[in-house]
Amino acid sequence: MAEGGPVKPDKTEFTECWRTSWKTPYIMRLALSAGIGGLLFGYDTGVISGALLYMREDFESIDKNTWLQETIVSMAVAGAIVGAALGGFLSDSLGRKKSILGADIVFFVGAIVMAAAPNPWVIVIGRLLVGLGVGMASMTAPLYISEASPARIRGALVSTNGLLITGGQFMAYVINLAFTKAPGTWRWMLGVAGLPALIQFVLMMSLPESPRWLYSRDKVDEAKSTLEKIYSPEEVEEEMALLKASIESEKADEAAIGETMLTKLKNAFKNPVVRRGLYAGVTVQVAQQFVGINTVMYYSPTIVQFAGFASKSVALSLSLITAGLNAFGSIVSMLFVDRYGRKRLMIISMAGIIFFLIFLSVVFIEASSHAPKVGSIESVLFGANSTCSAYAGATSSAAAGKWSCMTCLKAKCGFCSNKASEVIRNFRSRIIFNICATRLILVFHQV
Repeated sequence: MAEGGPVKPDKTEFTECWRTSWKTPYIMRLALSAGIGGLLFGYDTGVISGALLYMREDFESIDKNTWLQETIVSMAVAGAIVGAALGGFLSDSLGRKKSILGADIVFFVGAIVMAAAPNPWVIVIGRLLVGLGVGMASMTAPLYISEASPARIRGALVSTNGLLITGGQFMAYVINLAFTKAPGTWRWMLGVAGLPALIQFVLMMSLPESPRWLYSRDKVDEAKSTLEKIYSPEEVEEEMALLKASIESEKADEAAIGETMLTKLKNAFKNPVVRRGLYAGVTVQVAQQFVGINTVMYYSPTIVQFAGFASKSVALSLSLITAGLNAFGSIVSMLFVDRYGRKRLMIISMAGIIFFLIFLSVVFIEASSHAPKVGSIESVLFGANSTCSAYAGATSSAAAGKWSCMTCLKAKCGFCSNKASEVIRNFRSRIIFNICATRLILVFHQV
């Protein structure tokens, strides 16, 4: 735990943050340099959704096997699970700074591996490496910001990490859209991810270690030297005293609950306050993940395509709105979380997410059940008004066997070729509701 009490950012703290950062730019340099870890997290979440559209063009195995698509997407999450656990261990043993530098190296290597991948399984390895880097950064970066920032503006600075996560998602969609016409498309999309990791590595090399970690390792002079760059001279001694008291209290708590991990967990669960806090925290995180919001983020362009917009650039453009509202939602939460309370906003946002995800599912189920099939039997049955005249013309060639949903959508007959049909009119109405629901899901998720 950092010194100075609990982190509770409010509007006055954000004002104070701006004022303090203006007087001492070094503080913002620390926060933004470490916050690039959040940017990497957000970029990795958003970039794969667009890159996947173009991978399916280059690799037939990816296009034909949904399980391979799912493996590519989910492998980063698997790596992040391991990376988060590893990041906690490394940040305690080697220091916050070295842990962030290590995360940058792993992330950079993963980005290069993905960009140069000759086959889908190398992409999977690259995604695993990127996930490891993301997990390490997501664990260590907020910790570094918290420990290297003044107590009076600590909450506001830590909140910027969340804003950079959503900002990274928005940036990923912008870069995806920028490379839609470039040779190599998805390779550039994934490879560019290494650039912010490289920038953070260079910036962090010139920054000090967390003063709290230094003090806990009996490097008192180094800790004081760092604090002198953050605080005014009259505040340094006071902060050193708080640091000493906090470290001693932490060591006393560790001695009371035991040395081994099993003993610590056992004694922690005996404490009713710790137990209730753990239950609440874990339940909120699990609930947030299980509502399926990550499906919308990872597959947003694909969802838009299946809604009837076959063009990749159009799908990415519409997904850009999703990412923009995602970032907007994080700003809304930062502005109102202290005015209306964490619990109230969390309940409202979770209810909104559940409602609109159910609505999104119903829209697709209804569209699927009412849309006529595209196939040789249907094409013969309807004759001139066939469900897909382009498919009917291809039935005599070997290409007909390679048709998929995307092929039909590109031929502008994925759901019904008759523009006067009631089915197509109703479906287009559903598309509008579908996209609106997706946007609202992201706003509620960030609030």
